[in-house]
Amino acid sequence: MNILICIDDTDNLDSLGTGHLAAEFAQLIETRAWGKTSFITRHQLFVHSDIAFTSHNSAMCFAASIDSNCREALIDEAGRFLAQRSAPGSSPGLCVAVTTALAEASALIGFGQAAKGLVLTKNDAYVLAQRQGIHLSEHGGTGQGVIGALAGAGLRLSGNDGRIRGGRALLPGTAPLSVKALLALPEVNAVQTRAGETLPDDVVIELGDRLKTVLLNGRATLLVTLDLLDGKMRWRCCNKPELRCH
Repeated sequence: MNILICIDDTDNLDSLGTGHLAAEFAQLIETRAWGKTSFITRHQLFVHSDIAFTSHNSAMCFAASIDSNCREALIDEAGRFLAQRSAPGSSPGLCVAVTTALAEASALIGFGQAAKGLVLTKNDAYVLAQRQGIHLSEHGGTGQGVIGALAGAGLRLSGNDGRIRGGRALLPGTAPLSVKALLALPEVNAVQTRAGETLPDDVVIELGDRLKTVLLNGRATLLVTLDLLDGKMRWRCCNKPELRCH
C-alpha cells in the first residue's frame, strides 16, 4: 500500500522544526518494520496575517510503502507521536492518504495548490478529506495544522512542488561535477535549468556548499543557473533563496 504522510504546525520558535519530527516518524516506521519511506518534502503555503504559523508556514510530507495491515497502527502511533513530541503552543495536524484509494486525486492536488495563495479553513479540509477517504486529524492546540497537512499531501501528490529536506553537504572548495556525474549520485534524479531545460552530460556545474534538490515531475531535481563567476559565465547550483518558490 502506497501512502502519503504529512504533518504541519508541530513547532514553536524555540523547538525543533516540523521537518525533524517528520524524519523521526519516518525512521520509526522503518524501525517498526511497517514499511519503507522516501525523502521528505517541504511545501510552502500561503503567508497571510489571518493564518497562524511559526515562521514560514510550511508542511512536511513523505511517501511510504507499507503493509496494508499496518495502516491503522501507523495512524494511531502517528497521533500519539504528534501529541507527545509537538511543541507547546503548536496546533499539529496529521494527514495519511492512500494514494491508490483516492476518489479524485485532482481534488486533493487542487486543495494543495489553493493553499499556496488562499486562506482556507478547517471545515474546507475536513469536507475534502471525508469525500476522498483520507485520514485527517488534529493533535493539540486549535488543530489548524490539519489544513496544511492536507495541503502538503496534495502538493506532494502533484509531483511538482516542494524542496527536498536535507541534501548532501559539501566541503568548501569541492570541485565542480559534470551533469553525468551528478546524475550518478543517489540523491539527484535530474538536472535542469529553472526554465526546464536539460543540459548535455558533459556540462560542468559549480556546486556551492550543499546539493539541494526540488520535486519536479516526480523526481529529485537539481536546479542550475548560468552566472558570472570569476569573470566567466559558468553553470552553478541554485542557492536556497532561489529555491524558495518551490
